[in-house]
Amino acid sequence: FNGEKATFAEIQEATGLDEGVLLRNLHSLSLNKYKLLSKTPADKRITKECSFEVNTKFADRQRRIRIQAPPLDDRKKVKEDVALSVEGEGSSTGFKSLIDDTDQIAHSSRANKESEAEKIKAAHGKDAVEHIVGYDGIAVFVHKDNPVKTLSVPQLKEIWAEGGSVDNWNQVGGDDRPIVLLSRESNSGTYVYFLENVIRLGDRDSGLVFSPDTLLMPSSEGISSEVRQNPNTIGYDGLGYVTPDQKMLGVARDADGPYVLPSIGTVNDGSYPISRPLYMYTAGELTENGKIYLDWILNEGQAIVPELGFVPLK
Repeated sequence: FNGEKATFAEIQEATGLDEGVLLRNLHSLSLNKYKLLSKTPADKRITKECSFEVNTKFADRQRRIRIQAPPLDDRKKVKEDVALSVEGEGSSTGFKSLIDDTDQIAHSSRANKESEAEKIKAAHGKDAVEHIVGYDGIAVFVHKDNPVKTLSVPQLKEIWAEGGSVDNWNQVGGDDRPIVLLSRESNSGTYVYFLENVIRLGDRDSGLVFSPDTLLMPSSEGISSEVRQNPNTIGYDGLGYVTPDQKMLGVARDADGPYVLPSIGTVNDGSYPISRPLYMYTAGELTENGKIYLDWILNEGQAIVPELGFVPLK
């Protein structure tokens, strides 16, 4: 679609995104990438009846973000006639696929919810089995020209939370610019972790939520793209998804510091305050081929984990 006109239905088919997800994100991006050619109704609200001039290659971007696999020569062949299909659609989607029996393994960046465990048990008659396969730091990053270098977790809360007290970069040592908030969508385990451990500061009784001004992005690539283009943005994502053209911030547990940059070393030694395990879940025990695959991930495959920006088990 690059540089061409497209209908909403054509964009949805190319991206494979849920209708509601696409509607929200086309709107939340404020048409930065999409020139609205027709509008219904008069308030310019994006609907399925709108058409667009598109200057980004949706389908190519979606294919890139769906494949997070090591090079072919680094992968173990289980059997010649066994195919492995991997899609990155968010942790919640993984659990749903496991419940629906469309996938054998749910990859997740958060622990399963009690409701998900119950549904897995009801659907399969087996308990969900948890496998920790690595660790990850949640990096907070800004545009490369932003002068801000550090933020504390309480400051991050005030930036992202609904009703938070910080909405301009000059309140945290930056320029007099409004802060544009970016986040993954609610089906992302990274979203859930950030909500529970940064916005709610680990308080299970807290009802705080993301600011309604937060732009919810369907992919890590979407966040990266916005940060590269807009000097007012701030985003967060797994350490493995941060690109060299983004500026990572040092983060402290409180205002007294120390402020620490995320890295394999600082996640391993516990000095970086926003980190988490990475999981694979199965319904009961895996098949023979699945066990071989998981065994490779937990052993030989750990050598590849640092190359992808994540933290190995040992």
